[in-house]
Amino acid sequence: MKTLADAFEHTLQDMYYAENAIAKSLPDVISAVSRKELKTDLTAHLDETKGQIKTLEKVFKTIGKKPAGEKCDAIEGLIKETESVMSDAKGASAKNAALIGCCQAIEHYEIARYGTLREWAKSLGNEEAHDLLTSILDQEKAANHKLTHMAVTMVNNS
Repeated sequence: MKTLADAFEHTLQDMYYAENAIAKSLPDVISAVSRKELKTDLTAHLDETKGQIKTLEKVFKTIGKKPAGEKCDAIEGLIKETESVMSDAKGASAKNAALIGCCQAIEHYEIARYGTLREWAKSLGNEEAHDLLTSILDQEKAANHKLTHMAVTMVNNS
């Protein structure tokens, strides 16, 4: 990477890889949780994730590139941690709470990366990419808020 445009493209590839990895792993998390409301929210976020992949494909078009993923070590580690929690947590309440924590770690990573990408798009004068990335960033923030609300009001006290 030599330019901001190079960094933008590389990070966009990371996030494309990450969203596809999340879309593959989220069904296992949905199966692992026992709380109906949590299953419902995670299922809705899986649909959002699939939409985000399509939105990222539009961002690639704004820079004249084909959508392509670059292995994202961070998301690989967060997914591996989530898989460990799924196999290690035995009590339903503990598993639900711990998996919310894992999902929030992923959301926080996504929020950080999309915030960066959005600002880079603006600096590069790519308003279309800026707007598309803002829509994803807003979805990730809302998903994190829902997880926090569910943890505080339903899961952490059970």
